[in-house]
Amino acid sequence: MTKSSLLAPLPVLEDLRSGLPNFCGWEAEIQSLVNHNCPIFLPQTNLKLDQIKAGFACGLHFHQPTIPAGDNGELISNLQYMFEHPHEGDNHNAEVFAWCYRRMGEFIPQLISQGCNPRIMLDYSGNLLWGLRQMGRDDILNDLKKITCDPNYQPYVEWLGTMWSHGVIPSTPIPDILLQIQAWQHHFASIFGEDALKRVKGFSPPEMHLPNHPDTLYEYIKALKSCGYRWLLVQEHSVETLEGLGLPHDQKYIPNRLIARNSKGETLSIIALIKTQGSDTKLVAQMQPYFEAKTKEKQSISGVNIPPLVSQIADGENGGVMMNEYPRDFLRIFYELRDQNHGVVAMNGTEYLELLEAAGVNPEDYPACQAVQQHKIWQKVDPNQMTLETVEAAIASLKQTDHQFQMEGASWTNNLSWVQGYENVLEPMNQLSIAFHQKYDSLVKENPNITKEFHYQQALLYNLLLQTSCFRYWGQGTWTDYAKEIYRRGIISNQ
Repeated sequence: MTKSSLLAPLPVLEDLRSGLPNFCGWEAEIQSLVNHNCPIFLPQTNLKLDQIKAGFACGLHFHQPTIPAGDNGELISNLQYMFEHPHEGDNHNAEVFAWCYRRMGEFIPQLISQGCNPRIMLDYSGNLLWGLRQMGRDDILNDLKKITCDPNYQPYVEWLGTMWSHGVIPSTPIPDILLQIQAWQHHFASIFGEDALKRVKGFSPPEMHLPNHPDTLYEYIKALKSCGYRWLLVQEHSVETLEGLGLPHDQKYIPNRLIARNSKGETLSIIALIKTQGSDTKLVAQMQPYFEAKTKEKQSISGVNIPPLVSQIADGENGGVMMNEYPRDFLRIFYELRDQNHGVVAMNGTEYLELLEAAGVNPEDYPACQAVQQHKIWQKVDPNQMTLETVEAAIASLKQTDHQFQMEGASWTNNLSWVQGYENVLEPMNQLSIAFHQKYDSLVKENPNITKEFHYQQALLYNLLLQTSCFRYWGQGTWTDYAKEIYRRGIISNQ
């Protein structure tokens, strides 16, 4: 069989036959597919860099967790639960949420037919994509396929990869970071096809959470690069200059090189686009990046004058402003861009980076940044004596002497900890991960085809699902009970 026959859209039907998502089994084929340097948007973009004063890039993040709340405790999407329990909380919004998941499939073709030049970046968790299949919502998936797979719409839409089950990376067990990333790639390819997956080069971390422990960050960047990603979106407050300062204002609007150095002294880097400001759906819903871009002027990198890019992402369905105001403002802004020439355009992340390189910008000349608070570690560690022990000793010392120092990473919700108070979820999460890897790592090494077998896939599913951020974000009670049940089933699956 060819790769095309393995990864074409039809295998998504296996979701319904096996009861499991199509999210593993073709690791070597996927890796071969995504590791290429071919341009994605450059051959077909209708933008001219020298005619652009500034750009703006908007992303929509969508997620619904998988919960053991169906008939007889079956795993279902929280969206399905909302439909089935409309009188609980805000569950009456279920159909509005569903419309939010599909409406770009209406808006993009409409705008293009009216002479507009729209752009949008889409980030859907694997949980959500699986849940839509479980619910039989082909109306949503087919509209998404239209703007993803039809060449008439491809130049306008960019998909961003993410963690399959919306695990926040700093508290995800390191061996599972790669599994989460690969699972999303598998699942996306099973729905939208291999050509669509080859075009996914940007990564959107759940909750914009960036790890700042040196070894976790290094393994994260290593996993991203091994999976073919060229860049990721980061929250401005989650990074610092190499000197330990906040990013200078102008540096937030051009690409950065995120440097990751581990406790062995090894370094990696990846391009980062900076999401400015905090978590606020109004930033995207009211198209604030467009208005901010109108105030920007060109900057110089590698002797080339380039337009700055205002980058922003928000939940695409949560809150009244996103459900009700966004369609009005999204359409209105693109009509204004069509009718008035301010030198400001909408761009997608990969499109922007490819245009810069084509103009002669050397990515090595992008300013460098690192995860926030790492400078404090490096001030305490002799580069010539760097070991895991010396780095951990520096971290331990800083935790004792600096009340502002923490190794939980940083996100767009810095007022909320993903660790403190959730030991009753985190400890089982780590235990399940250890049990999974103790059972399967050696088996996969001996026979990679193990990942195609039901018992492996079921164990992987529980392992990844337990890492879903919602089991902590929504507090103690029902959501931590869901986590306990997933843990119980996961331990059984590893026996």
